[in-house]
Amino acid sequence: MAVLKEFREFAVKGNVMDLAVGVIIGGAFGKIVDSLVNDIVMPVISSLLGGKIDFTNLFIVLGNVPDGVPRTFDALKKAGIPIFAYGNFITISINFILLAFVIFQMVKVVNRIRATEAPPPPVTPEDIILLREIRDSLQNKKGS
Repeated sequence: MAVLKEFREFAVKGNVMDLAVGVIIGGAFGKIVDSLVNDIVMPVISSLLGGKIDFTNLFIVLGNVPDGVPRTFDALKKAGIPIFAYGNFITISINFILLAFVIFQMVKVVNRIRATEAPPPPVTPEDIILLREIRDSLQNKKGS
């Protein structure tokens, strides 16, 4: 029973819940970046390079292709034929670079916002206030 109690305390701590939320949002954000790369960035790169380039279909076949199996990435994968899929690696690398850049920009903005928020001045303890009043009172008596 003690183990279950410890586990429950661990699972409901704020850090664990924050991590779970971060993982879920990160997964959704990853899909957005995938769409950004596949639907926006890659078509622009293709047009700049003078044609339709789909990096995911860049591969080298490492095994024998049976008759009737098309030489496309998806068909070869489904047929279980080993392929060296360097184009897919390029696409995933672009996804990572874009994701890292976006996160970097978000952290910069958050840090800038935190830096502009001045923390409130610390509350002066009451004994310090009294000592200052005594000091000021003594200085006023000397000057009189």
